[in-house]
Amino acid sequence: MNNFKELSNDEERIGKEIVDCAYKVHSNLGPGLLEKIYETCFCHELKKKSLKFYSQVSIPIRYDGLIFDEGFRIDVLIEDKVICELKAVKEINPVYEAQVLTYLKFTNKRLGFLINFNVPLIKNGIKRIIL
Repeated sequence: MNNFKELSNDEERIGKEIVDCAYKVHSNLGPGLLEKIYETCFCHELKKKSLKFYSQVSIPIRYDGLIFDEGFRIDVLIEDKVICELKAVKEINPVYEAQVLTYLKFTNKRLGFLINFNVPLIKNGIKRIIL
């Protein structure tokens, strides 16, 4: 028996908008730029779609009854539901996927995207990750 829980309609809708925003940014800028440039333009596209987002969100670590501010930093958190980790790298390292999974676990979110803009075709740079 499969215990997989489907994503909500809202999570699915936001996910489609995220992919659309990534396509727009990549089709306008192409590969080869700095990650920060892609992040700025990606957030601009999110804003145009009236999606609420926060960039560079600090996530503290809870350990042994303490809270450490030196935790994680999420590139973009959208509608307080979906995490996006943006990259502009030659190759995706498996640790980047693990990073998104860790962010999902620590924030109790279910849907994340690992988006690498440094690819000839953006469809090959988007990885959807569900927890």
